[in-house]
Amino acid sequence: MFYRLLSVVRRQRTGRGWQNWSSGRSGASAAEAHSVALPAQAQVVICGGGIMGTSVAYHLSKMGWKDIVLLEQGRLAAGSTRFCAGILSTARHLTIEQKMADYSNKLYHQLEQETGIQTGYIRTGSVFLAQTQDRLISLKRINSRLNVIGIPSEIISPKKVAELHPLLNVHDLVGAMHVPEDAVVSSADVALALASAASQNGVQIYDRTSILHVMVKKGQVTGVETDKGQIECQYFVNCAGQWAYELGLSNEEPVSIPLHACEHFYLLTRPLETPLRSNTPTIVDADGRIYIRNWQGGILSGGFEKNPKPIFTEGKNQLEIQNLQEDWDHFEPLLSSLLRRMPDLETLEILKLVNCPETFTPDMRCIMGESPSVQGYFVLAGMNSAGLSFGGGAGRYLAEWMVHGYPSENIWELDLKRFGALQSSRTFLRHRVMEVMPLLYDLKVPRWDFQTGRQLRTSPLYDRLDAQGARWMEKHGFERPKYFVPPDKDLLALEQSKTFYKPDWFDIVESEVKCCKEAVCVIDMSSFTKFEITSTGDQALEVLQYLFSNDLDVPVGHIVHTGMLNQGGGYENDCSIARLGKRSFFMISPTDQQVHCWAWLKKHMPEDSNLLLEDVTWKYTALNLIGPRAVDVLSELSYAPMTPDHFPSLFCKEMSVGYANGIRVMSMTHTGEPGFMLYIPIEYALHVYNEVMSVGQKYGIRNAGYYALRSLRIEKFFAFWGQDLNTLTTPLECGRESRVKLEKGMDFIGRDALLQQKQNGVYKRLTMFILDDHDTDLDLWPWWGEPIYRNGQYAGKTTSSAYSYTLERHVCLGFVHNFSEDTGEEQVVTTDFINRGEYEIDIAGHRFQAKAKLYPVTSLFTHKRRKDDVELSDLHGK
Repeated sequence: MFYRLLSVVRRQRTGRGWQNWSSGRSGASAAEAHSVALPAQAQVVICGGGIMGTSVAYHLSKMGWKDIVLLEQGRLAAGSTRFCAGILSTARHLTIEQKMADYSNKLYHQLEQETGIQTGYIRTGSVFLAQTQDRLISLKRINSRLNVIGIPSEIISPKKVAELHPLLNVHDLVGAMHVPEDAVVSSADVALALASAASQNGVQIYDRTSILHVMVKKGQVTGVETDKGQIECQYFVNCAGQWAYELGLSNEEPVSIPLHACEHFYLLTRPLETPLRSNTPTIVDADGRIYIRNWQGGILSGGFEKNPKPIFTEGKNQLEIQNLQEDWDHFEPLLSSLLRRMPDLETLEILKLVNCPETFTPDMRCIMGESPSVQGYFVLAGMNSAGLSFGGGAGRYLAEWMVHGYPSENIWELDLKRFGALQSSRTFLRHRVMEVMPLLYDLKVPRWDFQTGRQLRTSPLYDRLDAQGARWMEKHGFERPKYFVPPDKDLLALEQSKTFYKPDWFDIVESEVKCCKEAVCVIDMSSFTKFEITSTGDQALEVLQYLFSNDLDVPVGHIVHTGMLNQGGGYENDCSIARLGKRSFFMISPTDQQVHCWAWLKKHMPEDSNLLLEDVTWKYTALNLIGPRAVDVLSELSYAPMTPDHFPSLFCKEMSVGYANGIRVMSMTHTGEPGFMLYIPIEYALHVYNEVMSVGQKYGIRNAGYYALRSLRIEKFFAFWGQDLNTLTTPLECGRESRVKLEKGMDFIGRDALLQQKQNGVYKRLTMFILDDHDTDLDLWPWWGEPIYRNGQYAGKTTSSAYSYTLERHVCLGFVHNFSEDTGEEQVVTTDFINRGEYEIDIAGHRFQAKAKLYPVTSLFTHKRRKDDVELSDLHGK
């Protein structure tokens, strides 16, 4: 009788801790299991006995937390973990995902020795195939990033692929990437080993115990209600996999966890006539949409089809995941792809087609972190079929977050707070995951956009701009214009043109940038997060002075660029604040900071009925009027002088524009170019826009988009939060010391850390790079994440890049580190260290020479720019 892969968890009894925690319950009757009494209280309750829950328990116990209870509604490792294909791959697009997978690999490798439980770990290596040149470029970009973080990998020829795996058909390949230290492992046994180690460290584990809901009081976790009674706790961790969404909504105060399940298929075969060796490398043929690994001398092969089948949209279905119904018609395209890649399998007997649910998220990245609405409620779920690869690292980072208040790496790209409630619609999730699942293997070139769940949040000007040729991108559910297609352009060709090289929109954006510099452009920037903080007395100023690093006690009408820092001095938010009145402030933050920023402010503001925080994002349409003729347009519309003498830089004033009153006009553009931001009550938006475009005709006005804004801000060395700045970046590391009130004797969050850093020196420095020997028309473009080399040694990565139409060169921003050649440890980075280096930027394996600058340049031949000018006009990330 055929022994199904991972269908039965092998209960190991060799470890003393395993025997202790299980107490024979693995073989106990249901009645005996139900008779076990739960503790009345614990510090932490974890929901979910799969690889995520056991990893969190393991790492928390390793960090010294012992009062932990893990609850599993069925049996341990009986959910998605049980059916996992067992492939551990470190080749990921995001650096944080690469680091999580690398840590997982190292952890699983030593887990058997630590616990005495066999995990089936075999280091096989992985081979990622490329059928097209674009796929090979994508692999080369990943290869460059893997190498610099210490993960061995190399680009290899089709001939080398055939040597590594002789059964593969390689005639259609142009190359591949080999990652020799990737592995295969029994995910269920890994979960059991983690549970065993956790139990040895004091974690109490109870299976067949369902959590009904999490109890919350005054926005704080107080306990859980189970089918066997209550447990009081301070922290709750939702590792419930595909049930995490439902569990989040069941709370007394709902927590939004946007994920959705799809059916995932893979087949199992009998051993080949000459069984495959156990260390046969895993194959990923993304162009063929399949993966292939050795399984007991035969084949395990699945993939991510173009037409996935979402499941359980209506809600919770079953306690333990069972093998769902076979669907050979649905699997047929993947089977055909497998047989093309391995023709000798045609006569091989197939044992089973496994069909199990996998959970996916709206942006293909997993979800971790603390709920923005309930303190002490943490989440780790939505692994997008990479739970085994991420399990160890993700569990570690979440445990660090709980124990220390922050993880050791920047995990913003995975933070639950990157989502809002708007992503929790069942219809949205069902439609989005049908797009996400195929995208896992689709070729993702720079600046691609999701197609589902669009037009969810729009400016009042959306239809008007769309009719004028706006091409749209989406951020935090908000539609934002990328650029505007002129009537004479082939729209279809432009939309289908996706490349790692010079894009077809190059000339369009050039004309928009030129207009911003020579005439006047208008950009709809309504997506910005906008808050108002008011008080009846001086409470607003007092609180904001503590929460923000710059001095906000400025005259009414002035604007301050400032940061909201954490205890380590890193940026939780980078924003602009206008003082509207003595007790009233208007805060402008990045689009995707809406949930995170609100949660941070609410967490740190005192409970005071005289202090009001209001999210007014939806109340105002924001128009950015950029260019030297912006002053003429606004003067004509307001009948008020708008010259610098009457309206100085970084000034805010409520004015009439056309017939509309109460327009908040600010003399800044977030680009360093002259102009104004107009914050318009939404009922006046269309009128003001029409008036601006009508009057602006004589001054050469046109619409522009965010691609032009990106080019302008990067050539002026303006850093954006979420791209260049993050929670581990301090003002001193990016040349913003003048924005910090260190010398004014006022306390603020992060002050002590900055004083210490000022004394000790910084260990990285944001630097601007101008590519020297790069051919814009023929060479691959830099986009982000490219390794930076100083004097031939790895020194950091780029954070953002753009073509500067002014300098006629590519410009990259990135952090330079000073790694010791002997020990690899970080050392202080000085201005002299930056200036004395010879730099190269690695784009898909090819290094291009670059000039490093700590301040922006107006041309390749003019390098004079006063620091104060830069800092006065610098901006925050949107």
